[in-house]
Amino acid sequence: MTRISKVSAVEILDSRGRPTVYAVCQLDSGHSGSASAPAGASTGIAEALELRDKDGTRYAGLGCLKAVANINSEINQALAGKRFADQTALDRFLLTLDDAPDKSRLGANAIIAVSLAFCRAQANERALPLYEHLAQFAQQRPRLPRPMINLFSGGAHAGGQTAIQDLQIVVPCARSIRQCLEIASDVFRAAAGIVAEQYGMRLLTADEGGLAPDFASSDAMLSCAVEAIERAGYRPGEDVVLTLDVAASQFYSDGFYHIDGARLDRDGMIDLIDKWRAAYPILSIEDGLQEGDWDGWRQLNQHLTGVAMNLGDDLLCTSPARIQRAIAENACDSLLLKVNQVGTLTEALESLRLARDGGWKVVVSARSGETEDNWLADLATGWAGDYIKVGSITQSDRLAKYNRLLILEALHGLKLAH
Repeated sequence: MTRISKVSAVEILDSRGRPTVYAVCQLDSGHSGSASAPAGASTGIAEALELRDKDGTRYAGLGCLKAVANINSEINQALAGKRFADQTALDRFLLTLDDAPDKSRLGANAIIAVSLAFCRAQANERALPLYEHLAQFAQQRPRLPRPMINLFSGGAHAGGQTAIQDLQIVVPCARSIRQCLEIASDVFRAAAGIVAEQYGMRLLTADEGGLAPDFASSDAMLSCAVEAIERAGYRPGEDVVLTLDVAASQFYSDGFYHIDGARLDRDGMIDLIDKWRAAYPILSIEDGLQEGDWDGWRQLNQHLTGVAMNLGDDLLCTSPARIQRAIAENACDSLLLKVNQVGTLTEALESLRLARDGGWKVVVSARSGETEDNWLADLATGWAGDYIKVGSITQSDRLAKYNRLLILEALHGLKLAH
């Protein structure tokens, strides 16, 4: 049993310069753990809700002082002096404190920060690396996930200059994290050179560190990625492949998808995705349709089965209930797992297990608003994620996770998922 002596929190800033929550959990044993909560820009309708102050005099209303106060007062008063057998016991207790289904009373940002801080404190108390503690919690054999590395961004993660939110690269030919990052760096430099030549711009990046030129169309973005792979000396489709975060809900309105100057219905959007798949080496399509179109997702899944991952983010929001429905309706075949979407580690683990039981791939993902905290790398490793989606290789909030993977590989002897 682990006895908590105190939990506390402060408001810090994320990678977009917006407030988020940093929590500390102190144990009677003298050990402690801390963690910061990430935040998304492109959020699904079913996500657990961050508590924001809505005080227009601070950070345009995005302050987190209420969530911080909830940790320092109500949550601390409820937890201090109590013993918990494990992570699940702690998380279940937290869920009884906030009776709002979307965790909006105390704030999902407060709850996930405390959940993560307790996890780290327990790992420290047990003298285990965080990944090993998480692996034991999930009853998984740890392994390093293969990175999905951001190359180009548009949509809500940049200036909306292109509809597609993110284009990532995956390096299937790599046999180590080190080699993945070496090749990704080559491709990124090549892409930056092309952007400078064709758009006459300096290295301008988006929320997750991806390049953000004013592409004329989605095809221009995809073609530039292929050109960058080739210029770097690699073979598109063999050495390096592409993944797309379409984030279709962001450009869906009035019953149509507004993309590349066109106004497409569901069938037209699926046809466009089919054309991309035929023309470019695409491994995965994330959120190819808007989050409420379950019939469309089933149709899209039929088109992508056997040719590309049909990856659910906004559709699923790491919600066990939505994952169960998606499995039953054959609406997708892969989960983008974001722990702050659901609010506690225990709920996220339930989602992971459901996805695995359904035979799905799992991509463990960061958010567009991140900090230098690196717990995500340990979680993706301990929970044996197939892939990890962190962002690009140009910002410390992203590099903190990649560097942790490099350390786990070099110093802990962990191997990359194949």
